[in-house]
Amino acid sequence: MPGLRGAALLLAAPVAAALLALAVAAAVLAVAGADPVATLSDALAYGLHPETLVAVVNKAIPYYLAGIAAAVGFHLRLFNIGIDGQYRLAAFAAAIVGASVALPAPLHIGLIAAVALVVGWGWAAIAGLLYVRRGVNVVISTIMLNAVATGLIAWLLSPERLGRLAPGSNNVTTPAIPESGWIAAIPTPAGDLNGLVVLAVLVGSGYWFVLNRTTLGFEVRAMGLSERAATVAGIRAPRLAVLTMAASGAIAGLVGLPQLLGASHRFGLDFPAGLAFTGLSVAILGRNHPVGVAIGAFVWAFLERSAQVLDLAGVSKEIVTILQAVIVLSIVVAYELVRRVRARQERRYVAQAVEGAAA
Repeated sequence: MPGLRGAALLLAAPVAAALLALAVAAAVLAVAGADPVATLSDALAYGLHPETLVAVVNKAIPYYLAGIAAAVGFHLRLFNIGIDGQYRLAAFAAAIVGASVALPAPLHIGLIAAVALVVGWGWAAIAGLLYVRRGVNVVISTIMLNAVATGLIAWLLSPERLGRLAPGSNNVTTPAIPESGWIAAIPTPAGDLNGLVVLAVLVGSGYWFVLNRTTLGFEVRAMGLSERAATVAGIRAPRLAVLTMAASGAIAGLVGLPQLLGASHRFGLDFPAGLAFTGLSVAILGRNHPVGVAIGAFVWAFLERSAQVLDLAGVSKEIVTILQAVIVLSIVVAYELVRRVRARQERRYVAQAVEGAAA
């Protein structure tokens, strides 16, 4: 019965958060003068259309990679706010290298992915080393590194250096990657699925395996639960901090590949930005579990895609942003309440067991 009660509590948390988010969305829609039931029903119907679902999955792939990158740091209580700078700098470097070589398709794609991974790894490792060697707060250092990465890209992307002015526009881009460096789409009856969905699955599987089936993963989880106990057991916190930040950055370096290899085939001023906080939010929604992060990324992308229906109803799409924020806050509050209830139950069970033993 205690196990069933605990499972029920864990299930109640996301259900309560979803219901609260829907209630807030309905209230906001009512204030905006729209019919909440009709508008939400239309948004749901549009979102469940097969073509829309394929678009949602494609949109969710970089969200998922960003979420896994954030989740890696969360396990050691390190908040990697620098995902945005890491993946943009990695995508820029990968675009430059990818456009400058001619290789068979598998090797070309592998080289581009390896460059993105290494650049993301190295950029995040700087924050890890600053934290270990100089005690610099990871949040502060990663935010500053975001600014450095943005400035570095802007300087290198100028037409006088590595960039090119796109004909007929003001967009400055890197040279185009040859077709051997493009990722093939996966055809489905509802549309083309970005081929890097396979990469997302591999990253999620690798993340789960390392965390749950290796000594390094055990050390990370132990250090995250109790740094003092882990240190007494001989686990070295500085080493883990650097490795964790570097691993988070390496995964973050892959975030831009779905866009780079599957759509634009070049890096430009219009390359997507701002995925860092999306990744952090998705990791929170998914409770740092690879399957949970996948659900969180899908929900996030589903809400953004379904928001197009709001325009037809004459309602601002920013309501979706409110809904996303409410979902995150609701999840945090709900799981904190569940944690406190379970802690009280555990103390009660221990007290009962002690009393039974004494009797």
